[in-house]
Formats: sequence, structure tokens, C-alpha cells
Amino acid sequence: MLKPRPTTTRELVNLDGLWRFAVADADVREPWTGTLETQLEAPVPASYNDLFTDQKIRDHVGWVWYQRTVRVPRGWAGERVLLRLDAATHEGKVYVDDVLVARHVGGYTPFEADITDHVTPGGEFRLTVGVNNELTSETIPPGSITATRDGRRQQTYLHDFYNYAGLARSVWLYSKPRRHISDITIVTGVIGQTGIVDYSVTASHETGVRVCAIDAAGHEVATAHGSSGTLAIDSVNLWQPGAAYLYDLVVELVEGNEVIDSYTEPFGVRTLEVRGTEFLINGKPFYFTGFGKHEDTAVRGKGHDNAYLVHDFQLLDWVGANSFRTSHYPYAEEVLEFADRHGIVVVDETAAVGLNLGVQGGLTGIGPKPTFSPETFNHETQAAHAQHLREVIARDKNHPSVVMWSIANEPASNEEGAREFFEPLVKLARELDPTRPLTYAAVMFATFQNDKIADLFDVLSINRYYGWYVFTGDLATAEQYLEADLRGWVEAFGKPVMMSEYGADTMPGQHSVWDMPWSEEYQQSYLTMNHRVFDRIDAFIGEHVWNFADFQTSNGIHRVDGNRKGIFTRDRKPKAAAHTLRARWTGLAGTKPSANQTAAPDNEKTTTSSVHALEGAK
Repeated sequence: MLKPRPTTTRELVNLDGLWRFAVADADVREPWTGTLETQLEAPVPASYNDLFTDQKIRDHVGWVWYQRTVRVPRGWAGERVLLRLDAATHEGKVYVDDVLVARHVGGYTPFEADITDHVTPGGEFRLTVGVNNELTSETIPPGSITATRDGRRQQTYLHDFYNYAGLARSVWLYSKPRRHISDITIVTGVIGQTGIVDYSVTASHETGVRVCAIDAAGHEVATAHGSSGTLAIDSVNLWQPGAAYLYDLVVELVEGNEVIDSYTEPFGVRTLEVRGTEFLINGKPFYFTGFGKHEDTAVRGKGHDNAYLVHDFQLLDWVGANSFRTSHYPYAEEVLEFADRHGIVVVDETAAVGLNLGVQGGLTGIGPKPTFSPETFNHETQAAHAQHLREVIARDKNHPSVVMWSIANEPASNEEGAREFFEPLVKLARELDPTRPLTYAAVMFATFQNDKIADLFDVLSINRYYGWYVFTGDLATAEQYLEADLRGWVEAFGKPVMMSEYGADTMPGQHSVWDMPWSEEYQQSYLTMNHRVFDRIDAFIGEHVWNFADFQTSNGIHRVDGNRKGIFTRDRKPKAAAHTLRARWTGLAGTKPSANQTAAPDNEKTTTSSVHALEGAK
């Protein structure tokens, strides 16, 4: 699905703004049969949960409704007219007047509806969008719904971030010709100084196709004809981390001398390879520095905000980060486009977080039920995961900033049934995109001795919290176990290893002269301990701190107004650890830090077998 863009043959209207808003009530008629009778208004894009003072709205489980009036430009006569929603979390239904025109399950990928036959150019229509926040064992991410004694519905879920819902991304009305370009796929390579651009164009009708590559100065540098083919760009400018260079691929459908449709897709020329224990971009080893992030800000929740987009990337640059993971769902397309333009590397993750019932068992890692079974996460769950994977890769496949797909966060990869669940998904991901490496983020319960899926992937991303959830406050012991753990993965699988999560909750302003958990000094010491270990492991390729900024979570006595592992506060003020990271990362430019040659004293050394003691610790 191509993102709507204005071109010589296409126009679009942004429908963001204030919409009428109502919570579904079973005692009143369905709202799509007329005007919503409500005094509430909600902004789009934004999550609705934190907007209102009414606790019932924040805690509501089920459908809410957005509505506004839309006028179709009168110049669109003879064109196809479409509605596109960049996301509806987690299920959306779209009505044009009283007609259902689209329904989509999945809260972080776009969907659209052709409404040509339901509207009139120059006329108005009533647009109503229903959004359902329910999570079940057959959704990605999963969850469950229970009822209280007084009849209230409550949502539970297995991920540690707040279940914000609503229209958190933009809504568009756009036009395209009746005969049009439907999809474009771009794959790049390099031979010597020549950029190789393989392209494939899908169109609604069979007709002539003309493509050309335009450089950043607006010059045509290569042309071709046909629905698929190869362009060669001499003296190519590569897209590189920290030094982005983008070309435009202009695709035209032609009939004789007439251009029927035109679409422009930005792209960058770069190569990716995993070779031995190295991750290569453009043939050079790359070392990841950065964060797991969240789409999370006060009041707007997961609502996309361009001001925060710019400021967050400024902070990434200031701290010396070269990359981030879209934990734990694909972010708004504007984020990836910004990363494309500014040379930030992205690990693009699906919304498959919470496929692990072991977390219900606390530190034992033993859940009340097996994670993978006909009664828990099953073929229906797997099918939802596969569909989400298709939609993420279809949306993000042409972004040069995206260098790796992460297909799940902290699944129960140590449990029986994990391989049967994930092996078909890995195969599907490789069929959809054979050009990018695959990874997943391994939970603390999964060790190199018991993990059942690690061999299927190209890069091993490890989430570990030695010194926080285990050996809390004892960084000396934590260092021993961390090194044994990481070396065990390297020795067992011979693949590149990176830390996809490590961090410690920190209250800004909490200080101590000792290694006291929750203090700013402890967060600094914790990070420094991890970095010593990383620098001693040759196969180690990167460090993503958890988390970029504090973020909101569900209710829990172990959280004080959300997760406090941020290096920045929720309003983006730096904690002391931000300066620690800046001192380490600034100037690395994607290269691995020099190895620390200082050996641990004999009484601090440990063997990889010692990690057995931590199986199930989190």
C-alpha cells in the first residue's frame, strides 16, 4: 500500500483536527446511523485516554466513535476517491454516511477504503470512525478481558506500557486516477562505484511503465521502461548512517505520450549483510548505539506529534545515538521518513509483544499455563501475527533507514511450542523481504541453553537486567553473570549479539553516594558496568538502552507514574545518565569501542554454566 502523496496526478486532503467523540453505549442507537449526539471533541491524531477528566473514558473497554463532516474537492470528478487511516488502535470501522466501507484489525498499520461510489465531488459526507481497544488471545499484541462483580469490563495485557487507544495517527482523503500505480518495491545494491536499483511496479491495469531516478539536486541519473527492471546509477551517493543521501524514483504509467498516473518514492542506495559475527552496512562493520523508544508523550499518549519528532531526533544526535528500535510496534511512517532523511538506523519491530505467559509467574518465569497451546496462543494468534508481519513489511520495505526486522519482543522462546509458532513466521518474513536480517528480542527467561528459536535468526538481540531485576544493587555480581550470559550466546550460536534492552529505573533528583537503586548515580554505574562487559566481547555489535524516555504503563505497585528507566524524563529532560552515554557514544560514528583489556580478578570470574541459576529471572 503506497502512502498518499501529492503528485502531478494525485491530490490529498489532511483530515486531522478536532472530531466529535463519544464512548459507545449499548443503551443508545449505533452512532453511525446519524450525527453523534455528544458535547465531547477529540483531537486527531491523539490517543483519547488522557484527554478527559472522566475516569470512565480512560478505563473504557470497547468501542469509541469519532465523527466529522468532509467535503470532497470538486476537481476530483472522474478520479478514484479514497480514505486512508494511518492507524486505528486496535481495530477500526469506517462509515461514509451510513455505509460501512472498511474494517481493519491491528492497531499500528494503515488501511484504506475506496469510497468513489459513495461520495460526490464537490459534495459533503459524514465520516464516522469506530475504534476498539480490545485485546484478546487472537490479536497482536494479545490480551484478555474480564468482568468485575459490578459488571465493568477490564482489559489485561502482557506488555509493560499503557494500552493507549484511538486515532493516534493521521487520516487522509486522497484521489488517484482510475488506472493507477498500486505498489512499488525497491531493492538496492552496489557494484564498485555504481548503484544498482532493482524495482518492481504493480498497477491496476496493464499499460506502459516508465521510471527514472532523480538525485538530490534534481538531475535525472538513470531511466528504464517496464513494470520491473534495473537502474544503474554511476558514481552513486550511498545512504549511510549519519550521512543520509536520498534519491527519488519517479514512476509513471504511460499510454502513448500521455501520463496516466505518477508517483514518487524516495529511496537510498545501501547494502546490508551479516557476515560471521559482524553486521555490515555498505560493507563496513556497524556498531549500534541508541535506545528502545516508545511513542509516548503526556496528554496525547501515542498520538504522533511532529514537534516531539524533531526534538527526539535532536536528543538522539546530542547523546551520540545512531539508531533505535521501534519497541514494541511499528511507529508512524513520518518517523521512518525522518530517519531516512537524517541517517538514523532503525530496527523495525512488529507489535508482537506479550507472547509470554511466563511473565505471570513473576521471577519464576513459570506461567500458570503454557504460552503456546490450543487454549492459549495458537493458530489463530499465529495467523494474526503473520498478517501483521505482512502489513509491516509492505509498509516499510522501501525505507533505507530500516536495516533489520524484529518479529517479536520477549516471546516465550524457551517454552515448548515456540519453534512451531515462530519457524513459519521466520520463513514468511524471509519470503516477504529476503534483503534484511531478522532478529527478535530474547527475554531473561530464555538462555542460550534453553532457547528454541535463536538459530533461525541472523542477529541475537538480548534483553537483560542484571543489576536491576536480579542482583539488585550488586553490580559486581551482576557484571559476572552478564558476561557469562552474553559469552554463552556467542559460543552457542556464533552470531552477532547486541543488547536490545538494559536499564534501571531512576527517579530524577534522587541522589546517593552509594550504589542505591533508583538514584541517578546508580543508573550511571549500572550503564558503565554493562559497557565494560560489552567491550570485552568481540562478537558484540550494539547497545540499545531501555529506554529513551520515561513512559506511561498500566496500574502497578512497582511503577510510580510509569516506567522510569528513561535516560530522559517523559518531558525530555536529561538525567545524569544522559551525560554518561554522551561521553561514551559521541565520536564512535558506528564503530565498536576499543576492547577493555583488563581481565576480571580470578574471584570475579564465572563460567557460562552459572547462567543456569538465572533461568526465569527478570
